[in-house]
Amino acid sequence: MKNQYQGMDMQLERMTSVLSNIQERDATVHRFMFGMDPIDNAMWEGGVGGHEQFKNLVMYKNSGKMLVNTKQKVSQLERQIYLQSKSLDTLEVLASAKEDMIASIPSIKPIREDKLKRQIRSLSGFGKRMHPVHKVIKMHTGIDFTCPIGTSIQSTGKGKVIAVKKSRTGYGNHVIIDHGYGYQSLYGHLSVVDVEVGQELIKGEHIGSVGNTGTSTAPHLHYEVRFKGKPVNPIHYVMDGLSPKEYEELVAKVSIANQSFD
Repeated sequence: MKNQYQGMDMQLERMTSVLSNIQERDATVHRFMFGMDPIDNAMWEGGVGGHEQFKNLVMYKNSGKMLVNTKQKVSQLERQIYLQSKSLDTLEVLASAKEDMIASIPSIKPIREDKLKRQIRSLSGFGKRMHPVHKVIKMHTGIDFTCPIGTSIQSTGKGKVIAVKKSRTGYGNHVIIDHGYGYQSLYGHLSVVDVEVGQELIKGEHIGSVGNTGTSTAPHLHYEVRFKGKPVNPIHYVMDGLSPKEYEELVAKVSIANQSFD
């Protein structure tokens, strides 16, 4: 019996070691992926009570101490398994929320690259540009994607259409999508709008067609990304199909001052 208990004790030690390794990995995920505090170490290492709860075992003169020691390890392991299970429940909820956030934040081009008249590295980017109509330097708050009238435009992230407007000036026919998490995207100078206010969209879903409406000098899509109401450089949200080196080159090239199309 003594040999058997020693073997069980070694098994419990191995199980405890494996569980501790899982807990360490869990803590890393909490800290680095979700910015959350991991399981408190004091709670993880906390005891399960003294010998008092095992007083019915202490009465055994030859095996009592060994039985109590084993029971304490089993109770500790049960408690840590429970804590780890609750922690994984939390991770599952956080991962689900993170998945929604990744799907929502704009991250792809609003037009397929094979449909563009120019390479993406030649596009008119974000920053101060020569206005094609007024011939003055103005802030260009988006990227101009040059392509034929009728080219399909896609939502760059999951979201809800919050505005569909038609105008002879400015952005012309345009759509604004709210992606949540502080992000919105705008698609300007459309020839046809195929969505309506309140419509829920998934990333990559068709929203309309390229046009030349509003203050525009050539067929193109004016694309903007706004964070907390302020325009930000959309190129930082065009990450599909590019290696890190290509992305770095793209950011540099679209930052060169040139003339916008609107």
